[in-house]
Amino acid sequence: MLKRSLSFLVILSFASAHASAGFSLFGSIPCMNHGCGENCSAESCGDDPSCFAPNNCVGDKCGDLSCGDGCGESCGEGCESLFGNSCGSCLAGLTSLLHKSDHCFDDFISPMTNPVNFEDPRTLTEARLIFVNHRVPAAVGGGTVQLYAMQLRAALNEDVSIIATKDGFFVSDNPIVSDGWANLAAGLKVNVFKDVAAQQIASVGTTFEIPLGSQSAYQGRGDGVFHMFATGGTQILDHYHLISATGFRLPVDQNAESTMMYWSNHLDRKLGNSGFYLLGECNWYHWTVNGDSFPASVEGLDVINFGSRNVDGNSIVTGAIGVKYKPSGNTEIGVAWEAPLTDRQDILEHRLTVDWIIRY
Repeated sequence: MLKRSLSFLVILSFASAHASAGFSLFGSIPCMNHGCGENCSAESCGDDPSCFAPNNCVGDKCGDLSCGDGCGESCGEGCESLFGNSCGSCLAGLTSLLHKSDHCFDDFISPMTNPVNFEDPRTLTEARLIFVNHRVPAAVGGGTVQLYAMQLRAALNEDVSIIATKDGFFVSDNPIVSDGWANLAAGLKVNVFKDVAAQQIASVGTTFEIPLGSQSAYQGRGDGVFHMFATGGTQILDHYHLISATGFRLPVDQNAESTMMYWSNHLDRKLGNSGFYLLGECNWYHWTVNGDSFPASVEGLDVINFGSRNVDGNSIVTGAIGVKYKPSGNTEIGVAWEAPLTDRQDILEHRLTVDWIIRY
């Protein structure tokens, strides 16, 4: 089992390294910017004839959200903003607070497993509904734990977004974890590298998990957890996409909760123009410092932190396969099945994850 998981990680690392080296495998990708169809700013697409400079007119549409009141002078009275209103009001209401998602990477799909930690590198404004059906091994009481949650992301500009990555409610028939509310976690994500032509992007960020959940569900314990992460993605050949992320979860109270690091990888294959993607994912969880709150030598993964004793140095690798349907750049619906690839299971026998993303 361990050899199989390590081989999978090596393959993903190899693909990531060659993609980062700027392999000439990337085709010309039509840029999608600010929801303007195939048009985008000349700054990000170079000499692509389908691009336009901000504030210029393409047909009867303004080329940029910041067109302002002067748009009518350059585009004529028939000019409309991206929202179908007059140009003078294209930043009115909600759009004055939120930016649209970065649509220059619309061929990508978001990762599915390790949902609290495995962050999409793109700058996004979205709501992501998540359902998880988690089967617990018999050695840890058996039964299932279900999670109903919603993540929120809001782009403040083209590089910075607010992310709310953890919330929700547990429904459990496991004797250890009871029904209850999850903790709340939120923070910032910042884009640090973007190459639209090569379809490569990288971001860093941090969140803080507030212990407001139910203690009966092993939430609401300790003094909170800092999560620091880096995430990046690249297109490979014409139809494959690789996303890789790593990070540390650092509890303020190390007696109440364990310290963990992880490495998550996602590889997908777009199936023509059908809107369907096949995906595979792999997650490595490693505990560096154990807590002193739970007597067993098992630990939670992404959502639950027992603060167990005698888990420092332990690792578990999980693998997942799934499919996503993406009818447009604003909607994703996915399902993935995940199981351990190592002999060590901790609290995971297998897991089914379903998500529905509504993106602005």
